[in-house]
Amino acid sequence: MKLRHSTSIQSKIKLSATLQSWLPILQSPLDDLENTLNEFAQDNPYMRIDSQRERSLNVKPKRERMQSSTINDTIERFCIAQKGLFEVLIEQITAPLFPTPRSCKIAENIIKYLDEQGYFEGDMEQIAQECECTVEECEKVRQRFCHLEPPGIASCDLVESFLFQLEHVDCNNEVYSLCRTIIKNLEKHSSYKKHEYYKDAMKIIQTFKNPPAIDYFEEDKEIIPEIFVIEEAGEIEVKINDAHYPLVILEEKKVNTKESYIRSKIKEARDLIDALEMRKATLYKIGLMIVEYQYDFFKGGEIRPMRLKDLADEFSHSPSTISRAISGKYLECNRGIYSLKSFFATAIDEDISNAAIKEYIADLVKNEERKHPLSDTKLLKSVENKFSIKMVRRTITKYRKQLNIASSSERKKLYEISC
Repeated sequence: MKLRHSTSIQSKIKLSATLQSWLPILQSPLDDLENTLNEFAQDNPYMRIDSQRERSLNVKPKRERMQSSTINDTIERFCIAQKGLFEVLIEQITAPLFPTPRSCKIAENIIKYLDEQGYFEGDMEQIAQECECTVEECEKVRQRFCHLEPPGIASCDLVESFLFQLEHVDCNNEVYSLCRTIIKNLEKHSSYKKHEYYKDAMKIIQTFKNPPAIDYFEEDKEIIPEIFVIEEAGEIEVKINDAHYPLVILEEKKVNTKESYIRSKIKEARDLIDALEMRKATLYKIGLMIVEYQYDFFKGGEIRPMRLKDLADEFSHSPSTISRAISGKYLECNRGIYSLKSFFATAIDEDISNAAIKEYIADLVKNEERKHPLSDTKLLKSVENKFSIKMVRRTITKYRKQLNIASSSERKKLYEISC
């Protein structure tokens, strides 16, 4: 392996007293670095921060450039603030569905107990106590949510979500009745194939959204990589994303004040410039170390977890400090964009990364038998056998949810209707 240096920064620069003073600069993610620098510069008349973000928009890799046909849509999306799910629901808490202050209060409390997917996960007894009413009254109010937008909101599970969404469909009574029957028995929907309205019913059901709040999920935040790993002609090159770095401009202008004050402020500005360069040098060295340890990964293999302790020893800092330094930072290579933390082992085991476990879980689900989806317990056993470690089921459940993978029972229902 040959590493071709693409920057004049010396890779062996150690963390100095200056960098320790400006540690927030190292720990700040690239998209927030300008704000961090401005906090240091706001009381110093001898320096200013020059943003390069706007200029860098024109030098993104080709695959990230917008198609010209979408420019107007993008401008409109930025100019028109989209309403969030909470705001949309609150606007609908009015008569005739919620005609009294009491029903409105119950409905507003129900909204507070919706999870990020739009499902209701609250305790009706607690809501009844807060609203000084009965559980039955609260449940009746919740059922009225079947008429709200987005369809399926405030349902308790997939089946009820589909039943709620059915209330928004315009169809004849026979199709409506069959839809309700099939939804309540999704696993055996094929047993209704001989019904004359089966195709019509399934066509409707397959348009339903799961989860109900999917249209209100936050758009993925633009990820700006700190490090580029580029392979050309068999050589691996590590680059720092200089195009997105703000510039610290030193302005040695004369003012009527004490000379010692001028010297101290100019020194602060120069120290800040040094700290910014040391940030680049530190991350560049981290990039070199990752490439050295993860050479097989950049050639198409699997991630081989590194130890934070090794990196910390190299920089003479504690693992916790290095952990904060790489947090929220990303590396881009020909395989995609990866968080720096995904290359390091976690508390699960010194030789196993959570990224490797998540990738294995995703692969298991992708290739599972659709008639018998893998439960979290079965996923746990497979992970333990694969990696020779001991884990608890709730950790597997957490990873599954982070991967946006439904539970085995919900996956089975979705497989049955080919959603």
